[in-house]
Amino acid sequence: MNKTIFNITKMDCPSEEQLIRMKLQDFDTVKSLEFDIPNRELNVYHSGNPEPILSALETLNLNTTLISTEETDGVVETDTSNVQRKLLWTVLIINFVFFGLEMLFGIFSNSMGLVADSLDMLADSIVYALALFAVGGTIARKNNIAKFAGYFQILLAVIGFVEVVRRFLGFEKMPDFQTMIIVSVLALMANVLCLYLLQKNKSKEAHMQASMIFTSNDVIINSGVIVAGLLVHWLNSSYPDLIIGAIVFVIVARGAYRILKLAK
Repeated sequence: MNKTIFNITKMDCPSEEQLIRMKLQDFDTVKSLEFDIPNRELNVYHSGNPEPILSALETLNLNTTLISTEETDGVVETDTSNVQRKLLWTVLIINFVFFGLEMLFGIFSNSMGLVADSLDMLADSIVYALALFAVGGTIARKNNIAKFAGYFQILLAVIGFVEVVRRFLGFEKMPDFQTMIIVSVLALMANVLCLYLLQKNKSKEAHMQASMIFTSNDVIINSGVIVAGLLVHWLNSSYPDLIIGAIVFVIVARGAYRILKLAK
């Protein structure tokens, strides 16, 4: 048995972790994966040559470098328990519910920031759904799921970005800053709840460290929408809402591009 250490500089949240797990799940030579996301390292326990594994990781465009390979007798067991599946289902449902709420209130309040944030929640839901539904499936099934999810996200992000540009060029009704702030605060609380559940159930696992970073990114986005709502009120302008919306749409499109890499 060999232990190969990879440095993956763009691996900074559970999205990348799930993409890597899915990319390597069909390798018979891979026995177990150990993630150290804060240090951007992946330990792969495998048999045979590590080059095919490196080639597969490079297709994800996460800046992967092979650090070292050595023989080892120890293998880190991969957690595939029902507890983990229930946890993923819980986090998925929370994210998907808030996707619907933010999308609904974003449309009613005329806020592109809320609409964009809802798509970020949808992106999170898709990542966890891929982890649940694709594990153990065929390569063709995995590719079809990834393609559908990726293209659907890109389509929504493009439509949203075009709408932002249209509103920049035209005159639109001011967004309801109170709704922006209240709904974003609730979304922030949902992200904190997800983090609490992940920490409580996975206190010694890589997912806990990853989720801490992932949730901090979501918190930044939620906070951005809250600040945009305050600026809409103080400046009496819709531009802050449009700017935060455009930024989040780009983030969503970037995540969709990574998901599509799985289908190649």
